[in-house]
Amino acid sequence: MPWRETQDPWHVLVSEVMLQQTHVPRVLPRFERFVALFPTPRACAAAPLADMLLEWQGMGYPRRCKNLQLAAQMMVERFDGEVPNTLNELLELPGVGPYTARAVLTFAFDADVAVVDTNVARVLARISGKVLNARVSQELADEWLPIGFSRDWNQVMMDFGATVCTARKAHCEVCPVLAECVWKGGANGEVDPAKASAFTSKPQAKFAGSDRQARGKFMKALTVSGVTQERLAAVMEIADEERALRLAQALVKEGLVQYSAVGYCMPSTNQTIVQTIKQK
Repeated sequence: MPWRETQDPWHVLVSEVMLQQTHVPRVLPRFERFVALFPTPRACAAAPLADMLLEWQGMGYPRRCKNLQLAAQMMVERFDGEVPNTLNELLELPGVGPYTARAVLTFAFDADVAVVDTNVARVLARISGKVLNARVSQELADEWLPIGFSRDWNQVMMDFGATVCTARKAHCEVCPVLAECVWKGGANGEVDPAKASAFTSKPQAKFAGSDRQARGKFMKALTVSGVTQERLAAVMEIADEERALRLAQALVKEGLVQYSAVGYCMPSTNQTIVQTIKQK
């Protein structure tokens, strides 16, 4: 994972935003090209959003991409083009929540802060044997953090949850802290406390046929050419024209798509795209 080989605060932030709700294999081919094209907050703040969205294709949730640019613009305006290095300032950035802010602090700035993601929350709940809310999960993570080793410790905790103390099956037979685990991977017959704890994975709605899938097909089509209103449903591959219009209008409202009398296109695109719409 190339983002583990850098402590550039901007690159770390980009990777963390990309990894929100997107699995590592989908991020890997996008990350290095993205930071090469938009290597600093200033470069990102000045870039056309359409160019950024084009590079974002395949990772879903394009709102994250727009928030990343809004965050970069805030950095230029308020922090001299640099990623801030305090928790409160990071939390002011669009699209940056408690986990992402702490991840930037530990992985970029070596700050002694603990991060709690899905994997870490699962480990905390199982070893403590308790159903944990968000506040208690963070407090417990802070308590366990070895001062001076935050960067390595946080990576270990996340990797441990991803490879040993996993969601579907806890591999208790190879667990190095089995003696300290109150739950013991369910071997004692107790209900898994991680399932009801904050941050841990919950079943996600089916993707096939969803609004997310339809929006993704629409956004992908826009990277090639403009789309007229009459073609919305066909591009999204859904039968309901009203639903297609609703989804397109929502994307316009979010600033991820532009609409004019000739149709829909990527934001801040040039006249060539407009002409393409007219030809369609």
